[in-house]
Amino acid sequence: MAKFIINGRKPLSGEIEVLGAKNAALKIFPAALLTNGVIRVSNLSQLEDCLKAEELLEFLGYEISKKGERTIEIKEKRFSRVDLPESIMNKFRASIMFVGPVLVKRGEVKFPHPGGCVIGASVRPIDMFLEGFKKMGAALKISDNHYYLKAKKLKGADIFFPKVSVTATESLMMTAVLAEGETILKNSAMEPEIVALADYLNKSGAKIKGAGTPTIIIKGVKKINGGEYEIIPDRIEAGTFAMLAAASNSGDIHIKNCRPEHLESLWALFDRVGINYVLYKNSFVIKRSKKLLSCDITTHEYPGFATDLQPPYTVLMTQTKGSSLIHETIYDRRLLYADMLTQMGANIVMADPHRAVVNGPTRLKGKKLISPDLRAGIALVMAGLIAEGKTEIDNIYQIDRGYEKIDERLKKLGADIKRVESS
Repeated sequence: MAKFIINGRKPLSGEIEVLGAKNAALKIFPAALLTNGVIRVSNLSQLEDCLKAEELLEFLGYEISKKGERTIEIKEKRFSRVDLPESIMNKFRASIMFVGPVLVKRGEVKFPHPGGCVIGASVRPIDMFLEGFKKMGAALKISDNHYYLKAKKLKGADIFFPKVSVTATESLMMTAVLAEGETILKNSAMEPEIVALADYLNKSGAKIKGAGTPTIIIKGVKKINGGEYEIIPDRIEAGTFAMLAAASNSGDIHIKNCRPEHLESLWALFDRVGINYVLYKNSFVIKRSKKLLSCDITTHEYPGFATDLQPPYTVLMTQTKGSSLIHETIYDRRLLYADMLTQMGANIVMADPHRAVVNGPTRLKGKKLISPDLRAGIALVMAGLIAEGKTEIDNIYQIDRGYEKIDERLKKLGADIKRVESS
């Protein structure tokens, strides 16, 4: 198993490009199950989760052909299976997105509980998905640790989400596209990735209104045609690079190929922290700052501060003056990595499982660490880059799930990081 070895406190400057959004890319593969015709996907990152999604789609009877470094074409070969294999479903949380499209196209589906990282399956229930499918007319049976859904014909329904959920919103929106009649989704998530998915589906023949607002209305259609899907830039990656640049505070870093308007909550925080930045249409520059001040955050659904940006923000707060309260409201176990930062010298006090107080500034020191999950993993990389001495991070498979060749890309900024195989 590979690990990262980082020699920290190297001056960072230069340019780094944001790649296609993981959370947008993962949705085109289940969306392909709705489609009659070929889908051409561009700006696709080579991520572990995307490779697993490709594997699952091929298992179901689709053909994926590479047309360039970041372009593929998807077309149906023989879509007849209705069972989603545990061997693939257990490896990435977004596998739940395949359930609705299989159900609406084939009339039934069998699947295990989807997996992912440490903050995944056991604490992220799929009740909202199941309740939504049942409201659309599916019968549910649970047996032998598997779920069975069956429906001769799904019908539109009025569905209220008790909690805002990106994947539940996307899943039921996709399913409703081929359901009979009208579906209204209320208290929907509003992330840019949802808008991108709806735009693609509408161009392919769907009738979706309201994506990007709390109420989405879908009128079912008979079929969805093929088309082109250009994956939007990854706002989480862009925000992570921004915080790395701010925390290192050693030189100008130009983050290219992104959409700054997707990070408005971050810029509001940067103004309060005192970070020097300049925004452009498709890029931004983080410049050296004179004084960084601590600032509290509370994670919230889009357009609020993203939970996926909370770990790198916590690392940033270790380099600011004062005390900041980090309040995680989305996932129960997302602050587990704070103990590792403490081992590196951070002054972090856990108030409870959802809240941590970070006192700064502190000089971090390199340690041997294990990446617990995707977003905590990139935060540990960030901590290692600004720490004194050597940091070793094991279990970097979790990091590779969301950040393509991150070591090679960071080297271009001047980082001393290398990937080695563990003995």
